[in-house]
Amino acid sequence: MPAPRPDRPLPQLPPGFRFGTSTAAYQIEGAATEGGKGPSIWDTFCEGEGHIHDRSSGAVACDHYHRYVEDVALMKQLGVGGYRFSISWPRIQPTGSGKPNAEGLGFYDRLIDELLANDVQPMATLYHWDLPQALEDDGGWLNRATVDRFAEYAAILGERFADRVEHWIPINEPNVVMMMGYSIGIHAPGRTLMFDAMPVAHHLLLAHGRAAIALRQAGATSIGCANNHAPMWPASDDAADVGATKLFDALWNGMFTEPMLLGRYPVDLQPLLEGIAEDGDMAVIRQPLDFYGVNYYNPFKIGAAREDAEMPFEFRELVGYDTTDLGWPIVPDALREWLITLRARYRAALPPIYITESGCAYNMGPDEHGIVDDQQRIDYLDSHLRAVATAVQRGVDVRGYYTWSLMDNFEWAEGFTQRFGLVHVDYETLVRTPKRSFQWYADMIAAQTKSIG
Repeated sequence: MPAPRPDRPLPQLPPGFRFGTSTAAYQIEGAATEGGKGPSIWDTFCEGEGHIHDRSSGAVACDHYHRYVEDVALMKQLGVGGYRFSISWPRIQPTGSGKPNAEGLGFYDRLIDELLANDVQPMATLYHWDLPQALEDDGGWLNRATVDRFAEYAAILGERFADRVEHWIPINEPNVVMMMGYSIGIHAPGRTLMFDAMPVAHHLLLAHGRAAIALRQAGATSIGCANNHAPMWPASDDAADVGATKLFDALWNGMFTEPMLLGRYPVDLQPLLEGIAEDGDMAVIRQPLDFYGVNYYNPFKIGAAREDAEMPFEFRELVGYDTTDLGWPIVPDALREWLITLRARYRAALPPIYITESGCAYNMGPDEHGIVDDQQRIDYLDSHLRAVATAVQRGVDVRGYYTWSLMDNFEWAEGFTQRFGLVHVDYETLVRTPKRSFQWYADMIAAQTKSIG
């Protein structure tokens, strides 16, 4: 992929387009046992043998809990108008229920106030995968009672922060929670239920709806979602490959979107969900959304699996594209494709869109001069912003782009082996070093703001 030319015109994004960046609590905060915080499923999962690539954990992570003022100063330097972060449920309710922890609420009070003092608007995610362990001990997202606990948690956050948080997201990537955490066990809590994990999907959707209601009642004015999406490309024109792709598309792209926007499950999935939904559930799930968040990384190539496989589909290698250090193919045009597809599928039911995550793993560190030359990340950001601009020019209402991530962090099962940040973090000293991509993004934001100002 060629480097952006200095004289290349900027993507033509609309006035008021929000440039932001994103993080998640367990990946950056650390302070795992401080301030009254209880254990989460990720604290437990990281202790298990063979779960994390480098045997690390988020116990310290980037120490954002103690260094948030420094990190917000970096956002100010970057020039972003918005910051998407998540609130740690076990920091607010150590066991997932009961009276809120004053120290936990106080931390987010300070963070939100610091953001606003630096002209950065908060976008708060209630759940970015760190379920209180006590709730998992009672069945986790397989247990419908967890939905009630989540609604209570949402009410606490709404009451405390609705006057200062611009945008709210109840649950990050519920499809990843269900599939990676409960179906195949690569993520916490590490269950391998395959299709028996379908109740998790329904309970996550109910939790989304119940949280939206609670937040709205507390005065929140902008509520959305953050769903992970990927265009699905069949491995061939063979009917088996096309059918397998259609099924996985329903599972990945439709299972959470259709209930949120249309109040129903995809037709192909309805047999798998019989007996799970109760009367009135779909009305609860289909709450009015003020925006629709898209987390995008790459498309999937799908083929039919052999007859004795546990799942009827399998992932095939997508050849012909450069890849990140994590091995993910770089296909910016697939982002344009998905945005146009999303609008075509849901039309009037689709609210304005934000790209709530988009980023890439490149693992280079500082050179002898202290410079982190991550030209590949610059190329990635440039090409993906151009893909968004093309979708906007074709009529898709995209309001913002939040890059993943502000800083290198604990990358779930990959541990600290993969770096997605605009800011390099030395995990020994915790020193932050803005990369070349940080300066490129800052310059792009400044020039874009000037050109549309």
